[in-house]
Amino acid sequence: MNRPWLVVGLGNPGPTYAATRHNVGAMVVAELCRRAGETLSSARGLRAETARTRISGAGLGLPSADALPVVLMRSRTYMNDSGVAVRKVADFDRIPVGRIIVIHDEIDLDLGRIRIKAGGGDNGHNGLRSMRSHLRSGDFTRVRVGVGRPPGHQDPADYVLKRFTAGERAEADLQVSLAADAVECLMTQGLGAAQNRFNS
Repeated sequence: MNRPWLVVGLGNPGPTYAATRHNVGAMVVAELCRRAGETLSSARGLRAETARTRISGAGLGLPSADALPVVLMRSRTYMNDSGVAVRKVADFDRIPVGRIIVIHDEIDLDLGRIRIKAGGGDNGHNGLRSMRSHLRSGDFTRVRVGVGRPPGHQDPADYVLKRFTAGERAEADLQVSLAADAVECLMTQGLGAAQNRFNS
């Protein structure tokens, strides 16, 4: 039996943070759930909301003899403690680090750009730092979703906790959809194909 993939959308819990730049990873997981016709539900003792589905070459939630199992997840902890929940879910489903995909905001990429990479450091991102600490490895795959640099001298920590502006909203929605496509491509076609198609 294939080990499931674990797809993690980083963000902070609660309606206050739901539409902020820092929660773009959680937005992508919500889009993947929508495509699969699934709803995230609280997983007892795991400090996370999860949905279990399958993905085939035709997309999420479609029956296929070669469909791959996947756990879609967002943490119920705050960003700085994301690794606690990710480790609990990975252990529960016996998912190795190499089958974890994390989707997160990236201020070093302009809005509208996506980059996929395997492994690496945390580049100052507290969610990634927490994951690396609790998984004792950075060898998971990252889908980096650009949110742009803060204007002027604005503190990056304040900037990512703000919502997309009205002028950015359409571009952000398109980017969320493309990032969801990238996750599907990663699982069904592999890292190289996903990088060739989506890295910009």
